[in-house]
Amino acid sequence: MISWLFLGSVITILFTPGPTNTLLASSGIRTGLKTSLKLIPAETLGYLIAITLWGILISFVEQCLPLLPKLLQLLSASYMLYLAVKLWKTANHDLDLQQSVIQPRELFVATLFNPKGLVFASVIFPKMVWQSAALYLLHIGVFLLLIVPIAFCWILLGTYLTKNKISWLNPCNLQRTASLILMSFSVPLSYSALIRLY
Repeated sequence: MISWLFLGSVITILFTPGPTNTLLASSGIRTGLKTSLKLIPAETLGYLIAITLWGILISFVEQCLPLLPKLLQLLSASYMLYLAVKLWKTANHDLDLQQSVIQPRELFVATLFNPKGLVFASVIFPKMVWQSAALYLLHIGVFLLLIVPIAFCWILLGTYLTKNKISWLNPCNLQRTASLILMSFSVPLSYSALIRLY
């Protein structure tokens, strides 16, 4: 069964600005919507591999080091808190979208090494997912279904930023909203991780 917390957490983190999303928006600006759509499978594959490898590694190492998942949860929650503060502080800065044309391979590599993969595997995906093939397939399937429309939104955002059609739809407002949402997730996660350590 998929929880609302899982869905909300995945959607929030996928919408949060980061290396992958910046590349998607940049591609929307540089090459337009239609050409940029070819990047979505690269992001999907990158997250699929990263989350799966992190999840298997954590599940395997947990048997030898039972404290590791709790420390990784605390690390992931701390990263989310750091990202929330950074997003808020840099909200007034111009988003650097003037990059060269992005290729699927570059987006795949950026996604593969995106720290969000560890956050998803260690905190967002329930622990039981790594012990049951059926639960893994269910959760990863839902996750992959969510990536497509969110990636599409980031590409679309890039195309809209070039046309400036909606005044409130700007990087500053998006970053501050994402910052507040991330903060609301990271604080309880940090508290939960600290409680589990003692």
